[in-house]
Amino acid sequence: MIRLPAAIFDRLERAWKSHAAHRAIATTLVVVFLGALGWAELGALGLVPSPDGFSWTIKLAFNLLLVVEVIGLVFSLAESVSISLGKQFEILSLILLRSAFKEFVRLGGTLEWKVAQETILNVVSDAVGGLAIFLALGFFYRLQLHRPICTDEEEMASFIAMKKTLALVLLGVFVGTAAAMGERTFSGTGFHAVFEHFYSVLVFSDVLLVLISLRYSSTYAVVFRNSGFAVATLLMRLSLAAPPFWNSVLGLGAVVFALALTISYNVFLRNARQAT
Repeated sequence: MIRLPAAIFDRLERAWKSHAAHRAIATTLVVVFLGALGWAELGALGLVPSPDGFSWTIKLAFNLLLVVEVIGLVFSLAESVSISLGKQFEILSLILLRSAFKEFVRLGGTLEWKVAQETILNVVSDAVGGLAIFLALGFFYRLQLHRPICTDEEEMASFIAMKKTLALVLLGVFVGTAAAMGERTFSGTGFHAVFEHFYSVLVFSDVLLVLISLRYSSTYAVVFRNSGFAVATLLMRLSLAAPPFWNSVLGLGAVVFALALTISYNVFLRNARQAT
């Protein structure tokens, strides 16, 4: 029953990760950004209806970039749980950088100190938070050992097929949510809500993945690590709902928790091998 969705996932993944697709996506982002700048210029001349200033074009560019990153996150789910979590942190760091630009957009492009000083702490908090997550994420990736949860090849293939099926469902949820909100997804008024909803779904999918993995391995260390990764996703979801400063604190706390969990997991397995 899971062979068909797994085969569909494989086709979509090959198309998405192809060199031609990467070039097409990058070209599209550039064209849309330049087109938005041109539209803003026409708006400034009073020739077309357009939001005030040019700063909204930056928000549009980041929104499109994040959509691309989320699709990449969905495809990474079939690789490993740790890589998928890493992609979630990558997206969170980009969301924090986007939030810094959002403060600039809120100013309408005004860079006068008397006006900007009210939001400068928010900009610094979001930027530093994104940078801290970026730095911590490098250590997180280096610590991953990528051990299979079972040694039987057929069982492992079945587990991967289950993850591909789940990833396909998540892709449908994200695309459906973004489409339901229509133009608000890209204009920015409903964009944050799309990510809040998607990260909420990720929390439940992580828990489901823990339960699915029990079919293939009931090892305490694996169950605890995967459950802990679900907690990290929950912290990221709370970060999206938090105000400036606290969003960075919760986001960094999530990646530090994942780091500590990974180190503990590696030590646990090493000690277990030595004991046997």
